[in-house]
Amino acid sequence: MFTGLIEEVGTIIRAVHDGDGRHFTIAAPHVTTDVHVDDSIAVNGCCLTVTHHDETTFSVTAVAETLRKTTLGTLHEGSRVNLERAVRLMDRLGGHMVQGHVDTTGTIDEIIHNDNGWEVWCTYPASFGKWLIPVGSICMEGVSLTIAELAADRFKIAVIPHTLQRTTISALSVGSAVNLEFDMIAKHITAHITAHITAHLERLTTAPEGVPSVPRV
Repeated sequence: MFTGLIEEVGTIIRAVHDGDGRHFTIAAPHVTTDVHVDDSIAVNGCCLTVTHHDETTFSVTAVAETLRKTTLGTLHEGSRVNLERAVRLMDRLGGHMVQGHVDTTGTIDEIIHNDNGWEVWCTYPASFGKWLIPVGSICMEGVSLTIAELAADRFKIAVIPHTLQRTTISALSVGSAVNLEFDMIAKHITAHITAHITAHLERLTTAPEGVPSVPRV
């Protein structure tokens, strides 16, 4: 579990193919001060397991499924990545509850520069719209952000200067692909309501003998 508050921007120093996956070594002198093999670290919002580390670097492997669903396959030596270690139970939850399980990728559609940071529009597959609400939370590239405005197939976020300085959001441009994870609570509520409605409709359309059933629409 993560919060979407980035601890450090690391640098990919090695990226090699590992079967149908990819193996990355990342230079990150801050997060490696307290890291162990088998720990989870979110890399651009993707939860990955530490397989090796030393005083200033750690290594992770992204399997084929992760590469298909995220932007990790585009990373190369020199790429900068947002990093966050797994949250501890005694930590403050300053962002929102993030699993590090990327749902899909979006595309930066428009960037508006102003005196108080950026306003960024991002398009996304419309089928995920059921998990978005105005002023709700979304995780983009591992960063916990608030939806400022919502349209049919895109949303707007406002990024303050501090976030631009401390994350890779400032490196984005129109056309950039980004990892998106939608709010976990919204997913659970949607699944629960959908299951409840489906079960109710099944009861209505499977009436006892002698009682006329309600036709399916």
